[in-house]
Amino acid sequence: MAQKNPDPREAGPKPPFPQQTQPHPGKEGRMSPEPDYGEQSYKGLGRLKDRVALVTGGDSGIGRAVCLAFAREGADVAVSYLSEGDDARQVQRVVEDAGRSALLLPGDLAVEAKCRELVEATVKRFGRIDILVNNAAFQGKAVEEFEELDAERVERTFRVNILAMFHLVRYALPHMKAGGTIINTASIQAYQPTPPLLDYATTKGAIVTFTKGLAQQLIERGIRVNAVAPGPVWTPLIPQSFDGKQVSTFGEDSPMGRPAQPAELAPSYVFLASDESRFVNAEILGVTGGRLLA
Repeated sequence: MAQKNPDPREAGPKPPFPQQTQPHPGKEGRMSPEPDYGEQSYKGLGRLKDRVALVTGGDSGIGRAVCLAFAREGADVAVSYLSEGDDARQVQRVVEDAGRSALLLPGDLAVEAKCRELVEATVKRFGRIDILVNNAAFQGKAVEEFEELDAERVERTFRVNILAMFHLVRYALPHMKAGGTIINTASIQAYQPTPPLLDYATTKGAIVTFTKGLAQQLIERGIRVNAVAPGPVWTPLIPQSFDGKQVSTFGEDSPMGRPAQPAELAPSYVFLASDESRFVNAEILGVTGGRLLA
């Protein structure tokens, strides 16, 4: 009798991967193998029917998979991204193929005014925001010495990764009602920081604290706040941040022996956005392949 469920260790590409590098911002189409964001596999069940979602970092990686899944669950999606127009148009295509509307919103979240513009544009197009996914992140090149983390880089990392969350939530709240949800992307880096990426890891720790504190305040308005903490995931951040050898072995030390694919993260965001998680609040949902959030 055939095995019904695949071995999770064998359900995605495993290292070694081809050695490769990318400039910032990275592009999915240049990766080998290209990440799986669920285009051929994700099937929606109407769990987000007629809701409006604003997803930052929605052009590639986890954000792209989330946009696709949300659309197939019935949501219209505003897709925020830095400047990767080709990748964003791919997301627009899959959202519209699902019969939903997509709004493409380029811009740098390090700028507070841009955060306000994203929210205003989303509300102008769709009338409200039901789901805010704070997923965008800046991750610089891995460094050899701590002193290489200069002030300019550290400040940019904090502006994009954590300060933008404060701004986006502040501007979005007037347009969110009871039943709304906010989902932040944290990381295993908040719990097991990699020293060459200490600026990035530190912001992820801040996101955990931000999520837990904000959830306690906003539940008084009927708005839930949670986070997803991925482990190693095969996205453009990887060849953008590491050298060729590190890329080729990426995910090798995971308990699964491989990195996650973005498609394997999206269902967690759908769960936290849907009524199925209505009693889940202030939670950090680890999708790490077995690495411990402790």
